Amino acid sequence: MCGRYAASRRPEDLQGIFGIEKWEPEETLAPDWNVAPTKEVYAILERPLKDAPTPRPVRQLRRLRWGLVPSWSKTPEGAARMINARAETVHEKPSFRRPFASRRCILPADGYYEWVTGSDERQLEEQGRKKRTRKQPYFVTPADGSVMALAGVYEFWRDPTLPPDHPLAWWATCSVITTEAERTPLAVAPAEGPGALADIHPRMPLMLTPERWDAWLDPARTDPDDLRGLLEPPPAGLMRAYPVATAVSSVRNNGPELLEELAAPEESTLF
Repeated sequence: MCGRYAASRRPEDLQGIFGIEKWEPEETLAPDWNVAPTKEVYAILERPLKDAPTPRPVRQLRRLRWGLVPSWSKTPEGAARMINARAETVHEKPSFRRPFASRRCILPADGYYEWVTGSDERQLEEQGRKKRTRKQPYFVTPADGSVMALAGVYEFWRDPTLPPDHPLAWWATCSVITTEAERTPLAVAPAEGPGALADIHPRMPLMLTPERWDAWLDPARTDPDDLRGLLEPPPAGLMRAYPVATAVSSVRNNGPELLEELAAPEESTLF
């Protein structure tokens, strides 16, 4: 899964990396080293601009709320549980199939956090029998220091309790797509602990490599069968993982120190 990540890149940097044509400086978000569900996050997407003379899609940097609210939902309750969409079923689930067909985005990240527990608890979780307890956090990030482009979908929801011209009448929300975690060795593994992403958690966010960005963001591509080809996991061996302080487990903590690598895990875990 993806339940927490870090996003500290400036809009100016993202603009150059992703070829963004449009972003509003007044919508700038502060760097966030502990992005949690329901927070506002940056997303790269392609849509026509309002009142533009031509309807062509424009690549934009937008603020979305993490936790998708389906357009048909009566209330926004449950958004915190809709932070992830599974790559295997995103094309058919009622909450995600329409956004997957026409409203896809990229969520730029430094990397994501995941918590490791013992092997017995992991087996129960994989069987859907128990929610595992969070223990030692690890930070997973591209080994070459590049931005991590998380595949996402987004949706618009109209709050029926507010008048149409109210500034909060429309919600723009998103989910991160996840896939099976890699079982191949990490590009850089910690001296103690997991040697592969699957040793940390059975799922991982789907990272899009640059050659897929244009196709993923293209709103003209709407055939689910065609789009499912873009859900293939990235090549193996691109990621590194290392233990970080358990301070990240509290959303009250936020700062670059959360990304500092520990010499050894703070808590004993089994692999």
